[in-house]
Amino acid sequence: MLDDSDIHPLFHGAPSTTEFKKLRKRIVRETREAIEQYGMIERGAKWLVCLSGGKDSYTLLAALYELQWRGLLPVELIACNLDQGQPGFPATVLPEFLEKMGVSHRIEYQDTYSIVMDKVPAGRTFCALCSRLRRGNLYRIAREEGCSAVVLGHHRDDILETFFMNLFHGGRLATMPPKLVNEEGDLFLYRPLAHVAEADCEKFAKAMSYPIIPCDLCGSQDGLQRQQVKQILDGWEKNSPGRRQVMFRALMNARPSHLLDPKLFDFAGLMRAAPHGNTEN
Repeated sequence: MLDDSDIHPLFHGAPSTTEFKKLRKRIVRETREAIEQYGMIERGAKWLVCLSGGKDSYTLLAALYELQWRGLLPVELIACNLDQGQPGFPATVLPEFLEKMGVSHRIEYQDTYSIVMDKVPAGRTFCALCSRLRRGNLYRIAREEGCSAVVLGHHRDDILETFFMNLFHGGRLATMPPKLVNEEGDLFLYRPLAHVAEADCEKFAKAMSYPIIPCDLCGSQDGLQRQQVKQILDGWEKNSPGRRQVMFRALMNARPSHLLDPKLFDFAGLMRAAPHGNTEN
């Protein structure tokens, strides 16, 4: 780890226990692996790091800053919080935190909450519209700040849950990719925590006493499909520890010839060898 004299304010007060040091090292290593494996680095680029105030985005910010200090992430970082106008949102928490930490940042206010509440019928989930409005604003901010990428804090468990939601409810094999290009083709979207477990994000943010801000909009709804999938995965993990990691590795080990999609594999063109003993004249 870094010497105390070199440490960034984001890590001031970090526990000195061996357990925490291992946790921090694991998170940084797994973040670096994802960044390198999926080719996220463009030397001299600028990244818009989205900070919601949740455990995952705090962990993301800290891991990226440590990689930057080590010379392993040659990009400029700017943190961004999109205040979506939710009632009771503590608007001063993140600006004060980022100022105190000396982190370059931008706070943007856009009342998407009112739009979501007006457009979504009673009893329906808010997530899809809320996410779409948030993403559009983040892309706009990234362009205004001269960024080449929008960086999100989705972790391994988010990716797994999305896969099973698509499997159970969407009828397709798909999930959140670690790297993609937006529809306009001018911005990357990165998920550097793709290999990091949610439990590690929670332990890290709690140990660092970061000021966690809950999302009351999502948390106020019962019976969300994602919560149902999470409960299923929790049950599997409890009965067979390590199951989540095995399933995640499966997403990195796809075999198109052993699935059923003719667009991915040319089943019609698959030919068998001539029977033994048969020769052509």
